[in-house]
Amino acid sequence: MAITRWRPGVVLALVSCALLLLAALAPDLFTGTGPDAADPASTLLPPGSGHWLGTDENGRDIYSRVVHGARPSLLIGLSASVLALAAGTVVGVVAAQGGRAADQVVGRLLDVLMSIPGVLLVLLVVAVLGTGTGNLVAGLALVTLPGYARLVRAEVLRIRGAQFVEAATVLGWSRLQVVLRHIVPNAVGPLLALATVGVGGMIVTGSALSFLGLGPQPPTAEWGAMLAGSGDYVDVAWWTAVFPGAAITVAVLAVSALGQWLQDRAEGRVAR
Repeated sequence: MAITRWRPGVVLALVSCALLLLAALAPDLFTGTGPDAADPASTLLPPGSGHWLGTDENGRDIYSRVVHGARPSLLIGLSASVLALAAGTVVGVVAAQGGRAADQVVGRLLDVLMSIPGVLLVLLVVAVLGTGTGNLVAGLALVTLPGYARLVRAEVLRIRGAQFVEAATVLGWSRLQVVLRHIVPNAVGPLLALATVGVGGMIVTGSALSFLGLGPQPPTAEWGAMLAGSGDYVDVAWWTAVFPGAAITVAVLAVSALGQWLQDRAEGRVAR
């Protein structure tokens, strides 16, 4: 039997993603200090034995805030990707199965959305709905929805002429049953790996918008918001910006590498 070998980069990405997910679900496993526990006597302390990553301008432990910041940061990326894929699937199926008129209407709407720069579209959504995690997720999902919708539409058009779909129709399955049981699962399956790659981009964009004050509001520990708060102190306390930025970088690289590997596997380009 041939021994399957995992590439070191894939293993590192898997381990990093597992640790990030564990930190998001159970941050108390990594730190016993609360992210909002302030100590005015310990402001802007450099990394050391008492505070591994130093403290911020309020005396809060940066290590604890980075760990607890994994939850909102990953939540934004994952939620936006799942919402965009779900909504894009519905829109794509409607366009492909709803007839020529529906296809044209959906196509024009998607063209309009894709003509607006992504960040501007998110800013528009947040301006209308207000700041906060939920509205930021909705804006990010709206940005990527057109891409998923077009891909799903193309897959549905390809799959609906397959023999197994025709066989289900001959057996008396209703149109809705055929769509839900055969067309949608086969159309969305190949896009799951692509959606995983998209999570990394969502994390970056979400952190950038949080940096602008459009995401989770203080005192929530979120990596982008932490970077924004470090702006006035980075000259004298570099650690207030470096470690949240490093967390964003590691998360994006790990998730993107994992997604790329899944996509390669789905397309048969790698064995492991």
